[in-house]
Amino acid sequence: MAGNYYEAFTVGETITHPRSRTVSESDNQRFCDMTMNQQPLHLDAEFAADSDFGERVVNGLYTLSLAVGLTIPETTDGTIVANLGYDEVEHPAPVFHGDTIRAETTVTDKRETSDGDRGIVTMTVDVFKQDDTLVCSFERTVLAEKRPDERA
Repeated sequence: MAGNYYEAFTVGETITHPRSRTVSESDNQRFCDMTMNQQPLHLDAEFAADSDFGERVVNGLYTLSLAVGLTIPETTDGTIVANLGYDEVEHPAPVFHGDTIRAETTVTDKRETSDGDRGIVTMTVDVFKQDDTLVCSFERTVLAEKRPDERA
């Protein structure tokens, strides 16, 4: 278990996640297939060539999902009770096949639950591609376990 218990999160800290992933055409195709999203901007090279982007754009929800996965080991792996919400999602720049993305998490708020056994942690996740262009940003709120010896 590599994730943090509630007590280990510090408001204002930024975690630079060591893993990254290069997004393939197959990743984008499979995600669109699994979610039944048949938007031609994601799947049709001819259609996308005539768009403002000039090529297919990776599904933004895939980018968001991948970013969450990249952050799990250093944040909530094995210490989470539940994801409570994803807010303020923005996609300021597109991701294309072959782009490599990485993530940074900044803890923005935390508070104990009323029973004292858990805590709510809010984090901002920023997602960048290989040239450091911000491609996604969102707020993630989780219900985190407290260390067993710290529970009320």
